[in-house]
Amino acid sequence: MIYLHYYPSNASMIPHIVLEELGVLFELVLVDRSHDAHKSPDYLKLNPNGKIPTLVQREPGQPDLVLYESAAICLHLSDTQPRTGDPSRLASALPSGSAAGLMPPVGTPARAHAYKWLFWLSNTFQPDTMMYFYPERYVTSSDPKVVSSVAAQAQARIKSHLEQLDDELARVKGRSKASDDLDDGDGWFLGNQYTVLDAYVFTLCRWTRGFQSGAARTCEHLGPYLQRMLARPAVQRVIATEKLQPPLV
Repeated sequence: MIYLHYYPSNASMIPHIVLEELGVLFELVLVDRSHDAHKSPDYLKLNPNGKIPTLVQREPGQPDLVLYESAAICLHLSDTQPRTGDPSRLASALPSGSAAGLMPPVGTPARAHAYKWLFWLSNTFQPDTMMYFYPERYVTSSDPKVVSSVAAQAQARIKSHLEQLDDELARVKGRSKASDDLDDGDGWFLGNQYTVLDAYVFTLCRWTRGFQSGAARTCEHLGPYLQRMLARPAVQRVIATEKLQPPLV
């Protein structure tokens, strides 16, 4: 049995989407950040970083597998869990690179690029979102001007990250159209294969929804892409379960 320790709209939304895409049996365990449950002794035994998510996988006769770090969780799920739900029409005809078909085949250039983007999202983009939302953690000064300047710098970097994602979507769309891989301009971050990257890109882009300018939804290619993501049944189920309110992106 798989247990995902989560909090609504947190980074746990990424593996939550992946689990819904897989269609496997799992349970959500709420870690109430509003009451500092992520810093409780019991939770710290699972994740000494005091961050969310944490995944616990229990199999009869085996020790519990405990994982933290969203990218690691998503890779593990993709590599080990069969996909029992209905894949999208675009992904269904593709060769599976993992048990779930949510990553390209191991050893291929596509898999290498998937690693590149996955670690870029988790190591470059995501830390800047943390600096934007929690700038006070990155300075010793309590001066509001200093704190706000940290957030402003982080937002500027996020804007650059969004431009990079938008450019990549344009490039992938152009390549796919040239080879007739996509129908009606639809597609995902790696092209016609829906992967764990899409859950990651969607969640990080969603976190920009409150920007007064430069939100991901305003980008030429990211905007329609986010709407395609919102239309996926797995994403809709996550939104309903986590009781997320508009604006969703």
